[in-house]
Amino acid sequence: MTVQSCVTIRNEWDIVAARQMGRNVAKEMGFGTVDQARITTAISELARNIYLYAGTGQVCLEAVTEYSKTGLRIIAQDNGPGIANIRQVMEDGYSTSGGLGAGLPGVKRLMDSFQIDSNVGEGTRIEAVKWVR
Repeated sequence: MTVQSCVTIRNEWDIVAARQMGRNVAKEMGFGTVDQARITTAISELARNIYLYAGTGQVCLEAVTEYSKTGLRIIAQDNGPGIANIRQVMEDGYSTSGGLGAGLPGVKRLMDSFQIDSNVGEGTRIEAVKWVR
């Protein structure tokens, strides 16, 4: 596993940069346009959450191979306040920012695998993988 690239998220332009990086890497890896859009949307949601809730963090992309499958792993991590109730934030419609509440549950639906680890006062790490079809 090699980290392809990372974007540090500090402002809204960094969210745009992370989205573009995701689209470019997904295209290079052979993802179709629909999956490129799914990956880009997932990255956007994860980067926006870092910006809104932690202030700063990173979104990294990593090519992964498992058995005969090739995929793209998105790793979003921050040292922000953490998530006190992961079950609650994974409910559709739940939002602390006044948004639609589709963020993390939406990312989980867009990707093939999704894992979230968070500790209050320490930060959050989310890994999501999409496999090339």
